[in-house]
Amino acid sequence: MTEIRTDVPHAARIWNYWMGGADNFPADRAAGDAVAQVYPEIVVMARESRQFLIRVVRYLAAEAGIKQFLDIGTGLPTMQNTHEVAAGIDPAVKVVYVDNDPMVTAQPGTYVHADYHDPALILASAGKILDFSQPVAVMFMGVLGYEASLDEVRSIVTHTFGSAVPGSHLVLWDGTNTTPSVVAGAQRLAESGGVPYILRSPDELASCFDGLSLITPGLVPITQWRADGEFIDAYGAVARKD
Repeated sequence: MTEIRTDVPHAARIWNYWMGGADNFPADRAAGDAVAQVYPEIVVMARESRQFLIRVVRYLAAEAGIKQFLDIGTGLPTMQNTHEVAAGIDPAVKVVYVDNDPMVTAQPGTYVHADYHDPALILASAGKILDFSQPVAVMFMGVLGYEASLDEVRSIVTHTFGSAVPGSHLVLWDGTNTTPSVVAGAQRLAESGGVPYILRSPDELASCFDGLSLITPGLVPITQWRADGEFIDAYGAVARKD
């Protein structure tokens, strides 16, 4: 088993701290506070990202008829997770989480222990539970910034979602480099010992949806996806494979 280093800030635990969770340690809280000093909105972003997930999963399960979810890079739970939201719509919905953090994979739910850089392993393992001959929702929720290369990000998304059947949906949100303060926050995270996170432009995120049909309202700040929140430096979208 991978050793859990409590003295080194860890991405999932920092995010858990920002969301008000308890699965974090002093090193994580110190890094989280360092970011919040220059970008206080990070706490709002963290909590609004879960509200975005909740709205998206409810839409997919209730309106789009999706019965299967592949949630890649799920992180530590602090409020409703994908399987809980989906079960509130349809208890028969199947959810598989993908993560490579032992603290995450020890949480309730069905997990594949894998890194998103290995789509073949993810699909082979998840295929033991999900039926990929039927539509599936593939979710990358605020995780793709840990890959520095945009070309590699596109490759990961393409290889993971490429074989999905028509009627499947891709969900993706990520932090964006839309204001100087969020860029300063990302720099402070790296300086504090956290894994560097690459912020991208909305146009760069949009390229991950090439060839798919964006669901209204398209790629927008996550607080404005079927909601009426204020602007935040994070964009997300849901798209359908026709």
